[in-house]
Amino acid sequence: MSNPLALLSRTATYALLTLAAFISVFPFFWMLVGATNSSNDIIRGKATPGTALFDNIATFVNSVDLPRILFNSFFIAGVGTIATLIVASLAGYGFEMFRSKAREKVFGVMILGLSIPFAALMIPLFVMMASFKMINTYQAIILPTVASIFIIFYFRQATKAFPTELRDAAKVDGLKEWQIFFFIYMPVMRSTYAAATIIVFMANWNNYLWPLIVLQTNDMKTLTLVVAGLTSAYTPDFGVVMVGSITATLPTLIIFFLLQRRFVEGMLGAVK
Repeated sequence: MSNPLALLSRTATYALLTLAAFISVFPFFWMLVGATNSSNDIIRGKATPGTALFDNIATFVNSVDLPRILFNSFFIAGVGTIATLIVASLAGYGFEMFRSKAREKVFGVMILGLSIPFAALMIPLFVMMASFKMINTYQAIILPTVASIFIIFYFRQATKAFPTELRDAAKVDGLKEWQIFFFIYMPVMRSTYAAATIIVFMANWNNYLWPLIVLQTNDMKTLTLVVAGLTSAYTPDFGVVMVGSITATLPTLIIFFLLQRRFVEGMLGAVK
């Protein structure tokens, strides 16, 4: 006979998990259902599918330059992600593999940078980009994100699990350091790269504040800025906003599901 207290505890646990799952999933459900309804239906709180999906899609496509906006978003997120992974993994590898007296001091000072809010950096960063004539360019968005302190820290911690015997054996075989990094370290740490890819791509894709400041023409704006702009109208069409939100959400969902298994392995510190 089962213990009544254990049964009650299990029931309460499942109830709490069910409630948490519902709270987590409901915004996505509301977004999907809202995309099929008119703005008036959404305002009234209608939570069942409607018949306005294709009208909302047509309005969204006709009101924005979707191919250009998607190109801007994918270019900034893609190039920014690749550059960040290369720079951060090189830095993390270097901090862990090369020992010196000043290494921990430099790393400690760098970690302190995480405590500086971006709001404190916006004005000097904008002045810097203006002096380099990079305002309203892709470079102004990508360059400040490349040397991500958190991703460098993440790669250094993950590199602690990298078998140093592989590096020593490669050196005996005559490989140079850059060959060890690209042909041994990167394949072995592929789960770490997958997890970092998801984190960095989502951060770059969803980046809003800095692009809002630097990108000043419509042809340079990203999808995040455009969707946010749809809500700034005097009478926003919430059905169209929902369609834009789905469009902005799909790429990150696809990236996550493609790399989901590697992401879990990378977050757990798996090295293969």
